[in-house]
Amino acid sequence: MNKNLNTLLTTLYVFITDHVIPTMPAKQRRGCRQLLTDAELLCLAVAQHLLHGDCSETRWIRYARTHLKDIFPHIPQQSGYNKRIRAAAPLISHTLTVLAKDIPTWSDVLRLLDSTPVPCGQSRETAKRSDLAGQAGYGYCASHSRFFWVFRLYLVCTPEGMPVVWGLANPKIGEREAITAMLDASSDLVADGQVILADKGFAGREFEAFITHGLRAHLVRPDRKDEKPRFGDFGGIRQWVESVFDTLKGQLGLERHGARTLEGVMARGASKLLAMAAGIWHNWKVNAPRKRSLVAYDH
Repeated sequence: MNKNLNTLLTTLYVFITDHVIPTMPAKQRRGCRQLLTDAELLCLAVAQHLLHGDCSETRWIRYARTHLKDIFPHIPQQSGYNKRIRAAAPLISHTLTVLAKDIPTWSDVLRLLDSTPVPCGQSRETAKRSDLAGQAGYGYCASHSRFFWVFRLYLVCTPEGMPVVWGLANPKIGEREAITAMLDASSDLVADGQVILADKGFAGREFEAFITHGLRAHLVRPDRKDEKPRFGDFGGIRQWVESVFDTLKGQLGLERHGARTLEGVMARGASKLLAMAAGIWHNWKVNAPRKRSLVAYDH
């Protein structure tokens, strides 16, 4: 592990210990005291997805026990690690919010909104026999020109890609309906007067009214061919959110998550978002020229 990743994990551990965990509701635990602390658990998950985003947890634990014992002396077995990551979902979500609020672009007026498919399988037999049957669904990915058996990841982020609001939904649920529910539940993360730049697929009077009156924000999107010109094209700016998804899928292996249950998909999706958020946050701290670049940490 290189010194840049070592510095990121050390800084992140201190930040989570000092600023994240103390703001979480206290919880009672039964049984023996866990040797791997929650802060160490999240740092271990960040290291996993930055170093080996598409590898299985079994291979990752074997690698970590061989190469990272000096940093993480109490690494659990694969089953214990999996259970801890799933149980840490509220802590991961809270950490994402605290990290987002700790960078300068939190106060920026612009937010990016889009969704992308997260494949869970392609064959009909997988759709029938998987534990995700009845939760995932078939959807069409225009960029690949093919159908997937998927969830859709909805993401509201800052211009450099820091996650602000996110969630997974069955693709049979309309995009506007799904993101409306997510934004309504996280309305405190959208400031008055904020500009939300979305794709033309989010066009709709009810959705625009929700953004304008419900959130007191402004929805901006590329013009559709069947309507009068309003906003323009936004082609260059729209590429920003596409590059965010490219980082999640290409470098962090979002499409190769390997989860077989809803809790597993949520946990691994959240962990990959946390890895990207931690990299962006640390790049702001060290004043790196490219805030979303994770190249310094992936080897």
